[in-house]
Amino acid sequence: MAPHDDSPDLGELFHAAFRGLRRTWAEQLAPWELTPHQWRALMTLMRHRPEAGPCDVRLKDLAERLRIAPRSATEVVDQLETKGLVRRDPDPTDRRATLIVPTEAGLELYNSIRIERRDKSNEYFARLGDEDRAELARILDQLRG
Repeated sequence: MAPHDDSPDLGELFHAAFRGLRRTWAEQLAPWELTPHQWRALMTLMRHRPEAGPCDVRLKDLAERLRIAPRSATEVVDQLETKGLVRRDPDPTDRRATLIVPTEAGLELYNSIRIERRDKSNEYFARLGDEDRAELARILDQLRG
């Protein structure tokens, strides 16, 4: 039998802290009438783009990046398209494929939400001192690996 270990469970502490931050995210998206799934899809399109602008992503690639079934990705893209945030374009290299392209409205919304979320994250982490925030950033960057 292993000796009793009183050290904190880092996984549990991390999940508890993340849940606190995540709770506010759904509330932040409400004014824009976006669900967390829609936001993740829009964010994924924006994060996987070349420096010159948004990246055109095939639907199947978006599903893989979101780790969801292609059918679920189709539903999310349908919702974003209805809101005018993305459009579907034919893939010029493969006529069977469709590219998901953020619209100008999608780009503007993404930037607005990203700024709001950064502000809320800064509020959330403000309870930590400057040194603790720097150390947490260093550790999280190391774990991101």
